[in-house]
Formats: sequence, structure tokens, C-alpha cells
Amino acid sequence: MGEIKNATEISLTEKALSEIKRIMSENKVPESFGVRVGVKGGGCSGFTYTLGFDGEVKEGDTIIEDNEVKLFIDGKSLFYLSGTELDFSDGLNGKGFVFSNPNATKTCGCGESFGV
Repeated sequence: MGEIKNATEISLTEKALSEIKRIMSENKVPESFGVRVGVKGGGCSGFTYTLGFDGEVKEGDTIIEDNEVKLFIDGKSLFYLSGTELDFSDGLNGKGFVFSNPNATKTCGCGESFGV
């Protein structure tokens, strides 16, 4: 169940990989879990990003493995996220995961929603 691919559809920066591993370790998230990355309708620009740990691969998921971190992405979300880079920012403008999505034609001021 699920198709395993290399990190080509969505890539993770070293900072994002490091932060995911740190969160998993500190919260004792089992190594078998992956990070579910997706989009859902909403936000001021039309779509918002979703990110969370998931222990279950669902039918139709694509699994992307990068440096011992697994990403689970449903087909609809992969369509909108193809080519996206996931980074982690801990700078003065805030702390959190940042999506750099080449498919987004508009984004909101806070960077948490986008439109295509």
C-alpha cells in the first residue's frame, strides 16, 4: 500500500530534517511513523498546508523517504505540492516549518495559505 519514491516530489532541507528528528525523539514518536504532509481547503488564499505525524499509510499515498524520514502524501495533495521544499525557520520572523511551493500563484501574508 503506497508507492515509495525518492525525495523528488517534495524535498526537505537539512534544518527541516533535523527538526523533524528532534521532535520525534523528544516526543517518543515511533520510528515507524511518518510525517503526513498535505493540503486542505481554507485560509485566506484558498488552501492551507497540513503537517503531522501518522502511523498509518493510507491507500493512494505516496511515500517519500529522505535521510530516514518518511513523508506520507495523498494523491490530491501531491498534485499541489509537487516540487515543494519544506524548510524550518527559527529566525526573528518566527519559528516553524516553511513551505516553498512553486505551484502557488498567490500566498497570504503569514505564508500559511496559498492559491493556484
